[in-house]
Amino acid sequence: MITGYVIGESLRPGAAFESPGLRLRKVSRVDSADTATDAQPRIWTFVEWESDGDDIDGLAQALADALEPENGWYADFTVGDERVVAFAGKVFRYRHGDAAARAEAIAYGRSAGTPEHQLDWPE
Repeated sequence: MITGYVIGESLRPGAAFESPGLRLRKVSRVDSADTATDAQPRIWTFVEWESDGDDIDGLAQALADALEPENGWYADFTVGDERVVAFAGKVFRYRHGDAAARAEAIAYGRSAGTPEHQLDWPE
């Protein structure tokens, strides 16, 4: 089973994040004023999901297709010993501990406008 979350405000208007086997786990609202930039909303909606599907690339692409490119929004999840990080239109997939691949994803996030302090997905 794969679990993750996506911030509701990170989705493009009119976009849908959907994939076979995708189920909602929880929806919560968080005051992210300490984390949000001036261009981002202060309140974020965390949509926690799970999937028993085995199409990891399809799931990651569904996220990449739904994310808003402004402000460098991303979503990430773990599959076994791999981390998957999806930005709008771009997906990174690497093994835990692969510092070079992680650095490549972080560099892309910077170039896409992700605030430095938000490039903090777990290893």
